Amino acid sequence: MAKEVLERDKIKSIIESLLFINERPLEIDEICEVVEVDKRKVKTVLDDLIKDNDKRGGICIVEVAGGYQMCSVPQNEVWVKKMYQQRSKQKLSIASLETLAIIAYKQPATRIEIESIRGVNVDGVIRHLLDLGLIKTGGRKDVVGKPFLYITTRKFLEYFGLNNLKDLPKMEEFASLAATDKVVQEMMGDEGKEASEQAAPAQDDKNEDVSNSVAGREQQCNAEEVKE
Repeated sequence: MAKEVLERDKIKSIIESLLFINERPLEIDEICEVVEVDKRKVKTVLDDLIKDNDKRGGICIVEVAGGYQMCSVPQNEVWVKKMYQQRSKQKLSIASLETLAIIAYKQPATRIEIESIRGVNVDGVIRHLLDLGLIKTGGRKDVVGKPFLYITTRKFLEYFGLNNLKDLPKMEEFASLAATDKVVQEMMGDEGKEASEQAAPAQDDKNEDVSNSVAGREQQCNAEEVKE
């Protein structure tokens, strides 16, 4: 019995160290390969570590992008941000956030669809997001010209602290979130601020109008998409 307890404590110590030194989420399979124990035991130890850190505070272990990651507790966000204010230079621009939000909710989406919603050319923004690894091409749309389809990546989930795309706020909740959340307002720009002042049915009508305009514009611009 004592041997089993020591073994479990040792596994817990190893997993905690692995989580601490990694800046990206670790999947259970990765942990199992290093520690050489089965998934059930690793999951049990992870649950224990989560409870232990919840009691101590300061650090927590969360599920992100299909894996586990160690990070600071949300209650200390203000002080963590204060320490890393210099990182503001690395933040995404409003144009990038708007484009990324459209892709996240409409994916897979073509460049023409994104431009129809934003109302401006997004060639440079898409290249930037591709370089950052936040989006990638997910095949081509089966229409004349075969335009590229863009989708979000695992790095996108990590960047926004999401476990999967189901964690994105529902579209009907997005308007109310935009009214209070500065980041959401930046992601949606003026469109999001206006949406926060409108009723849900009006937003649905707007989405339908956008879809119709996208379909019309695609017919006109498919030849241009071939250049991609």
